[in-house]
Amino acid sequence: MSRIGKAPISIPSGVTIDVTKGNMVTVKGPKGELMQQVDQDLEVSIADGTLEIKRPTDQKRHRSVHGLYRSLINNMVIGVSDGYSKTMELHGVGYRANNSGQLLELTLGYSHPIYFYVADEVKLTTSMEKGQPPKVMLESADKQLIGQIAAKIREFRAPEPYKGKGIRFAGEEIRRKQGKTAG
Repeated sequence: MSRIGKAPISIPSGVTIDVTKGNMVTVKGPKGELMQQVDQDLEVSIADGTLEIKRPTDQKRHRSVHGLYRSLINNMVIGVSDGYSKTMELHGVGYRANNSGQLLELTLGYSHPIYFYVADEVKLTTSMEKGQPPKVMLESADKQLIGQIAAKIREFRAPEPYKGKGIRFAGEEIRRKQGKTAG
Protein backbone atom coordinates (compact mmCIF):
# COMPACT_ATOMS: atom_id res chain seq x y z
CA MET A 1 0.00 0.00 0.00
CA SER A 2 1.18 3.51 -0.72
CA ARG A 3 2.67 5.15 2.35
CA ILE A 4 1.56 8.57 1.17
CA GLY A 5 -1.83 7.45 -0.10
CA LYS A 6 -2.92 5.67 3.07
CA ALA A 7 -2.11 8.62 5.37
CA PRO A 8 -5.31 10.40 6.41
CA ILE A 9 -5.71 14.14 5.85
CA SER A 10 -6.82 16.06 8.93
CA ILE A 11 -9.28 18.82 8.17
CA PRO A 12 -8.54 22.03 10.13
CA SER A 13 -11.33 24.18 11.56
CA GLY A 14 -12.76 26.66 9.07
CA VAL A 15 -12.19 24.31 6.12
CA THR A 16 -15.05 22.42 4.48
CA ILE A 17 -14.65 19.62 1.95
CA ASP A 18 -17.42 18.47 -0.39
CA VAL A 19 -17.21 15.37 -2.57
CA THR A 20 -19.80 15.49 -5.35
CA LYS A 21 -20.91 12.89 -7.81
CA GLY A 22 -18.11 12.00 -10.20
CA ASN A 23 -15.45 12.42 -7.48
CA MET A 24 -15.14 16.21 -7.78
CA VAL A 25 -13.53 17.39 -4.53
CA THR A 26 -14.20 21.01 -3.53
CA VAL A 27 -12.23 22.52 -0.64
CA LYS A 28 -13.35 25.85 0.85
CA GLY A 29 -11.54 27.87 3.48
CA PRO A 30 -10.63 31.38 4.60
CA LYS A 31 -8.06 31.84 1.77
CA GLY A 32 -10.31 30.69 -1.07
CA GLU A 33 -11.88 27.74 -2.83
CA LEU A 34 -10.15 25.02 -4.87
CA MET A 35 -11.51 22.10 -6.90
CA GLN A 36 -9.90 18.86 -8.10
CA GLN A 37 -11.30 15.99 -10.14
CA VAL A 38 -10.25 12.68 -8.53
CA ASP A 39 -9.95 9.42 -10.46
CA GLN A 40 -13.31 7.59 -10.71
CA ASP A 41 -11.95 4.34 -9.28
CA LEU A 42 -10.70 5.86 -6.02
CA GLU A 43 -13.04 6.21 -3.05
CA VAL A 44 -12.92 9.50 -1.13
CA SER A 45 -14.47 9.33 2.35
CA ILE A 46 -14.79 11.97 5.07
CA ALA A 47 -15.27 10.85 8.67
CA ASP A 48 -14.86 12.70 12.00
CA GLY A 49 -12.54 15.46 10.78
CA THR A 50 -10.32 13.37 8.51
CA LEU A 51 -10.37 12.57 4.81
CA GLU A 52 -9.18 9.21 3.49
CA ILE A 53 -8.61 7.94 -0.02
CA LYS A 54 -8.91 4.22 -0.72
CA ARG A 55 -8.06 2.33 -3.88
CA PRO A 56 -10.06 -0.71 -5.03
CA THR A 57 -7.19 -2.97 -6.19
CA ASP A 58 -3.41 -3.20 -6.32
CA GLN A 59 -3.24 -2.60 -10.06
CA LYS A 60 -0.33 -0.49 -11.20
CA ARG A 61 -2.63 2.32 -12.34
CA HIS A 62 -4.47 2.44 -9.01
CA ARG A 63 -1.20 2.42 -7.05
CA SER A 64 0.22 5.24 -9.18
CA VAL A 65 -2.70 7.64 -8.67
CA HIS A 66 -3.43 6.78 -5.01
CA GLY A 67 -0.62 8.87 -3.49
CA LEU A 68 -0.92 11.54 -6.20
CA TYR A 69 -4.51 12.48 -5.42
CA ARG A 70 -3.91 12.32 -1.67
CA SER A 71 -1.04 14.84 -2.09
CA LEU A 72 -3.11 17.10 -4.35
CA ILE A 73 -6.00 17.21 -1.88
CA ASN A 74 -3.62 17.77 1.05
CA ASN A 75 -2.04 20.70 -0.82
CA MET A 76 -5.52 22.13 -1.41
CA VAL A 77 -6.38 21.88 2.32
CA ILE A 78 -3.12 23.60 3.31
CA GLY A 79 -3.63 26.23 0.61
CA VAL A 80 -7.12 27.31 1.65
CA SER A 81 -6.22 27.34 5.36
CA ASP A 82 -2.67 28.78 5.43
CA GLY A 83 -1.84 29.65 1.83
CA TYR A 84 1.44 29.40 -0.06
CA SER A 85 4.02 32.10 -0.75
CA LYS A 86 7.17 32.37 -2.82
CA THR A 87 9.76 35.15 -2.70
CA MET A 88 12.11 35.74 -5.61
CA GLU A 89 15.20 37.97 -5.65
CA LEU A 90 16.70 39.77 -8.65
CA HIS A 91 20.50 39.73 -8.50
CA GLY A 92 22.27 41.96 -11.01
CA VAL A 93 23.31 45.56 -11.58
CA GLY A 94 20.32 47.67 -12.62
CA TYR A 95 17.76 44.88 -12.18
CA ARG A 96 14.41 46.27 -11.04
CA ALA A 97 10.90 45.01 -10.35
CA ASN A 98 7.70 47.08 -10.17
CA ASN A 99 4.06 46.16 -10.26
CA SER A 100 0.86 48.02 -10.96
CA GLY A 101 -1.95 45.73 -9.89
CA GLN A 102 -1.33 42.33 -11.46
CA LEU A 103 1.07 43.62 -14.13
CA LEU A 104 4.72 42.91 -13.25
CA GLU A 105 7.38 45.07 -14.92
CA LEU A 106 10.92 43.65 -14.85
CA THR A 107 14.12 45.40 -15.95
CA LEU A 108 16.67 42.60 -16.37
CA GLY A 109 19.47 44.03 -18.49
CA TYR A 110 17.75 43.52 -21.82
CA SER A 111 17.19 46.41 -24.24
CA HIS A 112 13.51 46.50 -23.23
CA PRO A 113 11.49 46.03 -20.04
CA ILE A 114 9.56 42.79 -19.62
CA TYR A 115 5.85 42.97 -18.79
CA PHE A 116 4.21 39.89 -17.29
CA TYR A 117 0.55 39.64 -16.25
CA VAL A 118 0.08 37.50 -13.12
CA ALA A 119 -3.18 35.57 -12.71
CA ASP A 120 -5.85 37.17 -10.53
CA GLU A 121 -5.78 34.27 -8.03
CA VAL A 122 -2.20 35.22 -7.05
CA LYS A 123 -1.41 38.26 -4.90
CA LEU A 124 1.64 40.06 -6.30
CA THR A 125 3.86 42.51 -4.39
CA THR A 126 7.30 43.91 -5.14
CA SER A 127 9.82 45.65 -2.92
CA MET A 128 13.02 47.53 -3.62
CA GLU A 129 14.97 48.40 -0.47
CA LYS A 130 18.37 50.06 -0.41
CA GLY A 131 21.17 47.54 0.09
CA GLN A 132 18.89 44.58 -0.72
CA PRO A 133 18.16 42.96 -4.09
CA PRO A 134 14.71 43.74 -5.55
CA LYS A 135 12.12 41.18 -4.44
CA VAL A 136 8.97 39.77 -6.03
CA MET A 137 6.53 38.16 -3.58
CA LEU A 138 3.75 35.83 -4.72
CA GLU A 139 0.93 34.56 -2.46
CA SER A 140 -1.88 32.18 -3.36
CA ALA A 141 -3.97 29.25 -2.15
CA ASP A 142 -3.10 27.18 -5.25
CA LYS A 143 0.34 25.56 -4.92
CA GLN A 144 0.51 24.45 -8.54
CA LEU A 145 -0.42 27.87 -9.93
CA ILE A 146 2.05 29.79 -7.76
CA GLY A 147 4.86 27.39 -8.69
CA GLN A 148 4.06 27.70 -12.38
CA ILE A 149 4.04 31.51 -12.28
CA ALA A 150 7.31 31.58 -10.29
CA ALA A 151 8.93 29.27 -12.86
CA LYS A 152 7.79 31.54 -15.72
CA ILE A 153 9.21 34.62 -13.99
CA ARG A 154 12.49 32.80 -13.35
CA GLU A 155 12.72 31.87 -17.06
CA PHE A 156 13.12 35.53 -18.03
CA ARG A 157 16.66 35.54 -16.58
CA ALA A 158 17.72 32.26 -14.98
CA PRO A 159 20.67 32.53 -12.57
CA GLU A 160 23.97 31.91 -14.30
CA PRO A 161 26.84 30.08 -12.55
CA TYR A 162 29.74 32.47 -13.25
CA LYS A 163 28.61 35.78 -11.79
CA GLY A 164 25.43 34.61 -10.05
CA LYS A 165 23.24 37.14 -11.88
CA GLY A 166 19.59 36.39 -12.52
CA ILE A 167 16.29 35.70 -10.78
CA ARG A 168 16.47 33.22 -7.91
CA PHE A 169 14.26 32.09 -5.07
CA ALA A 170 14.95 33.61 -1.65
CA GLY A 171 17.50 31.51 0.22
CA GLU A 172 18.55 29.58 -2.89
CA GLU A 173 22.26 28.91 -3.23
CA ILE A 174 23.60 29.06 -6.78
CA ARG A 175 26.43 26.68 -7.49
CA ARG A 176 29.23 28.88 -8.78
CA LYS A 177 31.86 27.97 -11.36
CA GLN A 178 35.41 29.28 -11.37
CA GLY A 179 35.63 30.38 -15.01
CA LYS A 180 38.80 30.67 -17.03
CA THR A 181 42.12 30.57 -15.20
CA ALA A 182 45.16 32.58 -16.29
CA GLY A 183 47.72 30.31 -17.93
